Amino acid sequence: MGLHYRMRELPGSERPYERCEKYGPEVLSDAELLAVVLRTGNRDCSALQLAQKILCMGQQGLLNLYQVTVEDLKKLPGIGRVKAIQLKCVAELSKRIASACYRRVLQVDDPETLAGYYMERFRHESTEKLLLAMFDARNHLLKDEVLSTGTVNASLVSPREIFRRALQYQAVHIILLHNHPGGDPTPSGEDLRVTQRVQEAGKLVGIPLTDHIIIGDNQYFSFQEKEMLN
Repeated sequence: MGLHYRMRELPGSERPYERCEKYGPEVLSDAELLAVVLRTGNRDCSALQLAQKILCMGQQGLLNLYQVTVEDLKKLPGIGRVKAIQLKCVAELSKRIASACYRRVLQVDDPETLAGYYMERFRHESTEKLLLAMFDARNHLLKDEVLSTGTVNASLVSPREIFRRALQYQAVHIILLHNHPGGDPTPSGEDLRVTQRVQEAGKLVGIPLTDHIIIGDNQYFSFQEKEMLN
């Protein structure tokens, strides 16, 4: 059973466009905001009713937009290729806006801000991804790159490749980040082994591993905060 969204009573004949113009977008419901993006429905339902169907496709309301594919959306009467792509772009924009708010104040020694920056990027992923974030001498982010997709395994993570990239960008500090699709960021035995292996290699190369942050669902685990790096 999907979530139920009760259609908001609209005063008079006001539609979402008019309500947004008069009162501002913050007064619109989730369905109304989507209706503005959709613009039109079909012969059998309005844009607002179509928006409600999208919100009821799964269990997560607006978060459904991260999970459903273009093909899933096209199965709804009234959603064609263009509208489906527009909706996926709206979801991607929301991720990037959330990240942009944090990027300006990113610091290598601030796990909370770093986790916030990468949270929207990784919390909705269905597979584990391991990312390398590289920082300069002033602790500002130089570059980040996804190293692997799939289970984070110590035997598959190559310290040589990690530090080759760090040297390429003249990084002074590095941080590893990866996600736990199940939502619980508690580190596994493999996470501990990966951290130890990269930390030891960093000491030899002279580019320290400053943190390893695991992203869960709206929560994170930082090896630095837990004082598990030495």
